[in-house]
Amino acid sequence: MLTVDSLQVTYGGAVEAVRGVSMEVPDGAVVAVLGSNGAGKSTLLRTISGTLRLHRGRVDAGSVRLGDLDLTRRDAGQIVRAGVVQVPEGRRIFGRLTVEENLRAGGMGNRDRAAKAEAVARVHDLFPVLRERAGQRAGLLSGGEQQMLAIGRALMASPRLLLLDEPSLGLAPRVIGQIGEVVAEINRQGTAVLLVEQNATMALGVADRAYVLDVGKVSLSGNARELAQTDEVQRLYLGHTGDAPEQRTDRAPLRSLSRWSA
Repeated sequence: MLTVDSLQVTYGGAVEAVRGVSMEVPDGAVVAVLGSNGAGKSTLLRTISGTLRLHRGRVDAGSVRLGDLDLTRRDAGQIVRAGVVQVPEGRRIFGRLTVEENLRAGGMGNRDRAAKAEAVARVHDLFPVLRERAGQRAGLLSGGEQQMLAIGRALMASPRLLLLDEPSLGLAPRVIGQIGEVVAEINRQGTAVLLVEQNATMALGVADRAYVLDVGKVSLSGNARELAQTDEVQRLYLGHTGDAPEQRTDRAPLRSLSRWSA
């Protein structure tokens, strides 16, 4: 289980981005974090993944733990080896490398050949188009395909916990629902997911539990279905629809990912 306890983060010693945030991601769960721009969502993920210092941020108080392991001041490499891997906002693939080379880069820290082969098979099963385009330069893929590759590259490290930062950003509406299917399938295969999203309909539809961040603080938290039915979440994130997002009822294998493009 990932536990964030009373986390306080500042930039430049002055800008307080996260203020006393506490949350949990149980083993085997999907947890969504909602909030507007500037709410502290990306800062939270940077802290968990160990990349905060690259953005000149600092943890002033609180802690992040994975089980009994304190991640708070470990570097990004140590955190990946502990089993926590982030897919950054904007995908950040290596555009000049091929699809295959991008996937290989994701598995560089894993010296177990059998585990690498298993990870490649998992990625190709989730995203058949990546097998078909293994020799193609990644920068020539569509936006949706690049997002597949970014997720697949992270899965090459065989994470216990996958951190997804705005995976639907900039993608066509028809692709966003498929992202939700991907998250559900990855989770069904045994990987916990912390999903940071502005698209509340998709996020609440796939999550077990959700937190809402507002100016660096947790303003709401609870069961994802129950939160989706609250007046505040419907007003702020679901456009006054009055309808909760459709929740997954099972975790059946995906059937249409090979046609995902945007």
